[in-house]
Parts: sequence; structure tokens; C-alpha cells
Amino acid sequence: MALPIVAIIGRPNVGKSMLVNRFSGQRQSIVFDQPGVTRDRTYQLSFWKDREFLVVDTGGLIFDDDTEFLPYIREQAMTAMAEASAVVFVVDGKEGPTEGDHEIASWMRSQNLPIILAVNKCESQEDGLIQAAQFWELGLGEPYAVSAIHGSGTGDMLDALVEHLPETSEIDVQEEVKVAIVGRPNVGKSSMLNAFVGEKRAIVSPISGTTRDSIDMIVTRGEGENQVRYRLIDTAGIRKKKNVDFGPEFFGINRAFKAIKRADVVLLVIDALDGVTEQDQKLAGRIEEEGRACIIVVNKWDAIDKDSHTIYEFDKTIEAKIHFLGWATRLYVSALTGKRLPNILDAVDQAVEEHRRRVTTSVVNEVLEDAVGWHTPPTTRQGRQGRIYYGTQVRSQPPSFALFVNDPKLFGESYRRYIEKQFRKNLGYDGTPIRLMWRGKSMRDLERSKGANRATKVGRAN
Repeated sequence: MALPIVAIIGRPNVGKSMLVNRFSGQRQSIVFDQPGVTRDRTYQLSFWKDREFLVVDTGGLIFDDDTEFLPYIREQAMTAMAEASAVVFVVDGKEGPTEGDHEIASWMRSQNLPIILAVNKCESQEDGLIQAAQFWELGLGEPYAVSAIHGSGTGDMLDALVEHLPETSEIDVQEEVKVAIVGRPNVGKSSMLNAFVGEKRAIVSPISGTTRDSIDMIVTRGEGENQVRYRLIDTAGIRKKKNVDFGPEFFGINRAFKAIKRADVVLLVIDALDGVTEQDQKLAGRIEEEGRACIIVVNKWDAIDKDSHTIYEFDKTIEAKIHFLGWATRLYVSALTGKRLPNILDAVDQAVEEHRRRVTTSVVNEVLEDAVGWHTPPTTRQGRQGRIYYGTQVRSQPPSFALFVNDPKLFGESYRRYIEKQFRKNLGYDGTPIRLMWRGKSMRDLERSKGANRATKVGRAN
């Protein structure tokens, strides 16, 4: 979408993320009473009056400290400013103007952008005006007294903001393919996102836990009718639950789980140097449970000493430890060198197509007839044998099929796995889970339903 961008800038812990959530009407940015929670740029769609725009949350700016992530946060904030049509500079009304506010104000005056000064934490209407008045000394024009918690004052501030935004060009309504990138900390998720985008969209650092929020980025490829639009969602690295304290990391992991749920395809990133860990297995289980299409991406393959057997041995490890994702496409890549990264989006295209695909009832029953012909359902000691009457696809995403049988209890786990293998053998479905729902139905009910269907068809004909 060709939407104007508004960058939210300010010191740490002045309420930028809460104000972003207020603008967008959502609770996507992590809000926690601790400096440095937001590190990357996160984008949210906002609307005011007749204008749509993207609001960009950024990390807290500190200019005189180069420890840990602060230089990266400054880099992200500067990138947000470079692409913005206007800036909202957020300050703390309770604390009053600080030396840090003056430093940021001095830097922003050199950027040649419209600046709206939002004095946050002005919950009292009377005291708020007094608190805001102190910030005239920054020399950035009128300070607006607002409360991100209660929403007071934000209307007047947004009225002033949209006056500086350009007209929105024609909006692209092209359908998106949502791709979540998940994995343990420091497996290369953010490096992969940056390689796709071709810019430093996410902070990349050897310190685990760098990414706190889920970061959305739009990537397109192809032209005209063949153009495909991808929404790439980078997520926080997911550690063992016992190692996670309540706080920013806790919220980041919850965002990652939500990203899995809203994705069409999940890229499960595994570190080739560490192999398949217990946490990778739990993430794989979550993906399968949510019914998402999946591609297993083994990253840092360039760092492995390889011979002609290495890839096959790693494949066997994956099959043994996450056998329930046996249907997932596997790719061995290097985000550092870019090797085989283009293959990922090719695999995403195929997985999405299979995840959304529907087949006719006649095709489903041809597969079942062929499967039963090769291997009949088991018979109990009492002489009862399972019978499959018919099947039909009831939904997609993931492809789900209802199989009507005489008694579901007569079909053990091994025979159910056999039927699923026959579906995959005859229908494909590479890269996506499928669901088989075994429904008990007596012969009398079956004949009755068939008779009702015939009557309906005759009635329509008459």
C-alpha cells in the first residue's frame, strides 16, 4: 500500500508504544514499564478522519551511550525517520523537559520533517496544560497534552498530524501470503528477514533475545498479474518456559505464538550447528497443532563441515525428532551468504497453494476406494470389520476431510496413518498438514441421507 508513514520518536519509557497502540486501536506493540523494550521498527495501520497511514514504533533514543543495543536502536529510529512523512516526538509530561529531550529535539530540527510534539502522561486536564507548557522551550512548536492511557488530547494532536500527511495514492488490495519466521533465539531469523527485504529491517546481534516484538514487513516479487505479496513476520526467539521471566520476553513469545496462528506458512528455523533441540520439537508441535503450512529451514549450513552423507544424516535426525512434520518441505540455507534463500519463497508459494487447495468429493472417494482395495480395514476378534462409506472435504487451511464409517473405534492408529499416506500419495499436499475426521454413521442413516439428497435433487429438477 502506498500509505504515508508516521515515525514515533522519543526517549525510553515515555509511552511511545502505548501511544502507537492508541493510534491503531490495537495492542500489538509490547508495553512494559522498563526502558529498551522496543528495539526494532514495528509498523501498524492507523486511520484518522479520511486518512490512512502507517505508524512506526521505534526504540527509545539515547545519544550518549553505546552499550548493548543502543547503537542499533538509533540506527532503526533514523531509518524510520528517513522513510517518514511526519514525526511524532513523544516526551514525558510528568518528568518535564530533560537533557535527552533537548538532544533529540536538536537532532530532529536538522531532519527537515513536520514534527508534532506529544506531551504524554498528562492524565489531569488542568495539570496537563501546565505540564505541556514547559515543552515550548524545545522550540518545536505547540506541545499537545495527551494521555496514551486514557486517550485524552489525542484527537487534537491527530488533527494537527494529518494536515502534514500527503494524499494516499491508490491502495493495492492484492491478497497477502502471511509468513511467520519462528525459532529459538539466535538461529538467524532476523538475518533471514533482512536478506529477504534487502535492508536492515530488524536488529541483528549475536546476543540472544534481540528481537522483542513481532515485526511485519511486506515483500513483493514478480510483476503484473504474476506479482505475489508476502507479509514476513519476524518473531522473538522462543526459549524454554522455565527460563522466561514475566516481562518483555514473556510478551514477545506470546506474540510469536499469535504470529504462528495468523500465518499461512511458518518457517521453522533450525540452527545447523545445534541440530534439532527439544525446543525445536515443541515449536514444531505448536505449528502442527495450529494446522499451519510449514517449511523447515536449516540455517547456518555454510558453517557445517559437509560430505556426501551430511544432508541425508541431518534429514534422518529431523525425521526421528519431528516426525509429525514429515510432510514439511526442508531447505538447507545460509542467511549470511544468501545461499538458497530464494528457494524459500518458491517453497512458500507451493505450500500456500496446497494449504488452500480443495478437491471434489468424487476424487476423495476414488482415493478411498483405491486405498481400501489395497488394504482392507482391520477385523476385530468378535468379527466386526471397519467399513468406510464415503468421504468429502469439509474445509481448507488446512485441508480437512470427513470420513463416514460404521464405527470409528474399529480403525486403529496404524490404519488411520495408512489412509493419510494414501491421501498424500495420490493428492500431494506437500508442505501442509491434513486433517482426517472419522465420523460414525449407521447404514440406515446413510441410506436415509442418500434418499434425502435424491429427493432434493428431484425437487429442484421439478
